[in-house]
Amino acid sequence: MPQVTANGITLEYDTHGDPDNPPMLLVMGLGAQMTLWPIELVQALADRGFYVIRYDNRDIGLSQKFEGEKVPGVMWHVIRTRFGFPPRVPYTLSDMAADGVGVLDALGIDKAHVVGASMGGMIGQLMAVEHGHRLLSFTSIFSTTGNPKLPQADKAAIEPLANPPESMDEHVLVEHGIKISNAIGSPGYRPDPESQRQRVIESVRRSVYPAGLHRQMAAIINDGDRTQRLKSVTTPTLVLHGEDDPLVKVEGGRATADAIPGARIKTYPGWGHDLPQELVETIADDVAEHTKRA
Repeated sequence: MPQVTANGITLEYDTHGDPDNPPMLLVMGLGAQMTLWPIELVQALADRGFYVIRYDNRDIGLSQKFEGEKVPGVMWHVIRTRFGFPPRVPYTLSDMAADGVGVLDALGIDKAHVVGASMGGMIGQLMAVEHGHRLLSFTSIFSTTGNPKLPQADKAAIEPLANPPESMDEHVLVEHGIKISNAIGSPGYRPDPESQRQRVIESVRRSVYPAGLHRQMAAIINDGDRTQRLKSVTTPTLVLHGEDDPLVKVEGGRATADAIPGARIKTYPGWGHDLPQELVETIADDVAEHTKRA
């Protein structure tokens, strides 16, 4: 797959669809490679007339890593931040938002529809706040505002993410990946076990880099509550969220929609914190309809 130099670093990306169609940038979440965007959803968006661009966020997948950059422990970081003394972090969510804009710059794209999932939704929020003139529309998928008063993740959902396996043996990594998938996945759309295992194997063989997840988490914590900043967003915004999301509760989606002027929200029962095959066409239709409104 190709790489670009964007915002001073190298980022892996791929494209799908006709380059003459309106561009759509997909931004993935915490510790997740761009390939977590199901190819079926990518193709469904391309079939609806978009030039779809995926990329690996910094510090994950095949994009540039920040080897040796240390971050504070999560609890110490949270405590210091709440008392107004955030510790130094290697990079911020604003840096990651600038990465997405940098990908557009490198590809010669002036404006794009942006779709962000989970942490990718947070990055997309900051793109809309800090680079709003580059966005044609914004779709936030199972993301949140960073307001600490909102309901927090279920313990069973956060535990496997917070505790990566000590062994880098492929079998151990695959089993851990399946554990994460089951912990955060949609209760109403359980995956076929064989297909699920194959997807995890492909992801593990492409790249495994736990250190990047911790640095990305530090960037999330450091960014704090975006509620007030989101009130300045003028980009037409759609919020999509699962009503049974155990990791980022649906209240986070509702808070996002409440904070962004004119934002619309659609929620779905049975949907968790993944992109199940059964919802691919629905999500693609929602996004495409939103871009037409925009």
